[in-house]
Amino acid sequence: MEKKSGIDCVFVIPSNSKKSYQKLSETYSAIEPPTWALLLAQSIRSVNFNPKILDAAAENLSEEEIFKKIKLMSPKLICMVVYGQNVNAGTTNMSGAVNVINYLKNNKIGKSISLIGSHAQALPKETLEKEKNIDFIFTNEGVYALRNVLKLENFTTSTLKSIKGIAYRENDKILINQPEKVVPTERMDIDLPGYAWDLLPFKDKPLDLYRAPMWHAEYDFKKRSPYASIQTSLGCVFKCNFCMINIVNRNNTDEVGVASDFSGMRFWSPEFIIKEFDKLISMGVRTIRIVDEMFLLNPKYYLPLCKELAKRNKDDSLRIWSYSRIDTVKRHEILKLVRSAGIKWLALGIESGEKSVRLEVDKGKFEDVDVKKVIEEVHEADINVMANYIYGLPGDTKETIEKTFKLSLELCTAGWNTYGAMALPGSFLYKDALKKGIKLPENYEGYSFHSYETLPLPTEKLSAKEVITLRDEAFNKYHNHKPFLQLIEKKFGKKAAENIIEMTKIKLKRKIKGDQLH
Repeated sequence: MEKKSGIDCVFVIPSNSKKSYQKLSETYSAIEPPTWALLLAQSIRSVNFNPKILDAAAENLSEEEIFKKIKLMSPKLICMVVYGQNVNAGTTNMSGAVNVINYLKNNKIGKSISLIGSHAQALPKETLEKEKNIDFIFTNEGVYALRNVLKLENFTTSTLKSIKGIAYRENDKILINQPEKVVPTERMDIDLPGYAWDLLPFKDKPLDLYRAPMWHAEYDFKKRSPYASIQTSLGCVFKCNFCMINIVNRNNTDEVGVASDFSGMRFWSPEFIIKEFDKLISMGVRTIRIVDEMFLLNPKYYLPLCKELAKRNKDDSLRIWSYSRIDTVKRHEILKLVRSAGIKWLALGIESGEKSVRLEVDKGKFEDVDVKKVIEEVHEADINVMANYIYGLPGDTKETIEKTFKLSLELCTAGWNTYGAMALPGSFLYKDALKKGIKLPENYEGYSFHSYETLPLPTEKLSAKEVITLRDEAFNKYHNHKPFLQLIEKKFGKKAAENIIEMTKIKLKRKIKGDQLH
């Protein structure tokens, strides 16, 4: 088939960083490459469609600038890609997406606007009812649905009826078509054939507009860019109540989707993934995130990949981080291999220091795991730990939260991250909160862990205000804790410790605590 000259689809990445991260957005928050837009762009390009990516977040574009750029491109379809590397980002970034969509429509862009993202996948009917300027949404990952949409001559209610995996309007009625299948593991290398890195904007060299989280760069500003994110798998086999990551696997037409109903993993082959790493390394990228929720889970996939990465990391210049569950971390020789591959950070979900709280959120396997021993063995392999905790899980009290904080001080990891438990759309906690009539955020920013509008879940013993207050206090205590700062200075130098102290001077303001924005 001959390539077309016109642009079939422009993938737009909106920004909501200032509202999501407040003053942290100026210097400290990450600027993540748009992983899903990159995958979708390469997917449709592999079947002879012509994509473009407009990353408003990386380029810091105004709504007017986005409008002008799209007008010049004159694409057949505009697709807003509203994900993000944090589990809450699909909802918090909706605000930026909606602002752009409304601006485009109000200024007569004259093109159909679609949206793909976890919030719309979790709440398709509610999204279309609330956001009148979205023409249609994709109800799961959208790979096959997008290809079929782009085959249409035009996008009308009569033509959209034939497309599986979308939701749209017919007059005032919301229609959710039959679900489209997700890409099976045996087709991952073929139907999601890599990343359209060449479509990303840059200043001087590829991926230099993107920046890693401070801790990933060893608290050194110079190591933050260029920066890339890559996935070796999709989905997760676990069913944690607070998580909505599996909503991408959705395959039903309920009005409210619950991610834990769709748990499961799909993998690219290690041979395929190493080629993507080779592309990044050839572009001079050394700071890389492996986005998978469960990278160190299936040895069939991660062992050969780590062995190949180790061959490319003889000078130890790679700076990679990946996720694992605390109860799936393999010991000794495996950790040595992981470290030789350039994986210098493992992000581990410890969540709570109280076993009964972990059991409440389906983290029950932890009862057989010595958390301290696991962390010690990771440290012995010269791998840093980003320890993740959650305050305000079901069953949490002031005492259990204090126990969690004391555990974090004992573990003394080089990275520390704590969120207030949130009823994220797509999670079981969201569905449960609806059922119980618990107050939920009134706007998209309310689902951001760092925003002024944030509204975490209350527990039986703690109000939402108490949960977020305990979280904010713990953040400052930990990052000013002398043993922690001594560890950072020993590992990364005095300047790294000074950068952390400067970061803690930025105080997040919270509406729920009565703070004034100005």
